[in-house]
Amino acid sequence: MTYTVGIVGSGFGGTVHAPAYTLHPSFEPVAICSPNRAQAIADERKIPHAFASLEAMLDAMGDELDVISIATPPFDHDASVMRAIAAKKHVLCEKPLATRLADAEAMTAAAQAAGVANAVAFEYRYGSAQQALKELIVNGHIAPLRQIEVSRFGGEMAADFARPRSSWWYDRAQGGGLANAFMPHIVDLALWLGGRPVQRASGFIRTANPERKAPDGGTYPSDVADGCFALAELGDAVAARMTVDGTISITQSTIAIHGENRTAVATGSQLTNMTLFVVDGDDSSEYDLKESPYEKYRTVYASVPQFMSLLDDFAERIATGGGDCPTFADGLAAQRILATIGYEAT
Repeated sequence: MTYTVGIVGSGFGGTVHAPAYTLHPSFEPVAICSPNRAQAIADERKIPHAFASLEAMLDAMGDELDVISIATPPFDHDASVMRAIAAKKHVLCEKPLATRLADAEAMTAAAQAAGVANAVAFEYRYGSAQQALKELIVNGHIAPLRQIEVSRFGGEMAADFARPRSSWWYDRAQGGGLANAFMPHIVDLALWLGGRPVQRASGFIRTANPERKAPDGGTYPSDVADGCFALAELGDAVAARMTVDGTISITQSTIAIHGENRTAVATGSQLTNMTLFVVDGDDSSEYDLKESPYEKYRTVYASVPQFMSLLDDFAERIATGGGDCPTFADGLAAQRILATIGYEAT
């Protein structure tokens, strides 16, 4: 069966959601909405209908849409998800699920009450290295599991990195900063690999650069997190360490699982392109990774293959209610960690 999709948002919605749904055999994007660029993206991606708002899209095409896919900035997720659920549509939402814990709880409860299939775009679970790490845990090759560490370093929040002063990226109230851009992915990977409920968590966020430089000169204040640091105790004596730092001179992502018998470490410049090593005593060997079935679409955008694999599970969730699709409950679990370490939009 093919499910018709209405996309909300023309940024990531245009670069990832639109091509991924178009290329996937179980979905067909038939509409997109955005205040400014909907028609341009519709023309570029050959989507038949464009609208200025989700309300307009639902009013005109509600009966023709099976799925609403939300790729707006974080400050809009709550409102758009609730509108989609009220219209009885299956819904996929970009991370973070919300900018406030109470909103994430309400969204999760509403989706469950409505009986609609729901998903959060935690597509990095579907990377080849990430899938191999999960298999090593599930199959007992890293046992007993003791620690998980997931980190992402980059320089996009360094003092001399400039974005326009009008950008929501540096506004905490609108969901800007790394607490929304990357930390939900990092937390989800750690919790998904651990496969155990969080017993307790601690940590902090920090703003190392509270003043930003504007591309057109001058400076302006920023109150967003440019670093996020969390430590969680999971069940069965498993510890998870989660870090995002955007003020580092290198671009590096690392996922490691440590057991009493051996360690496995995946590393790369991005979470979409990692090499995996297994360390057993004094021996270290590169692990052969299974290529994504959608690898040929990497040229469209680096995360499109992972996003399409997520859509495999989302289609199964819609059809059967089963599958391993990351759900709003997973988004809520990540949101609880963010709230614990001090992040909520103000």
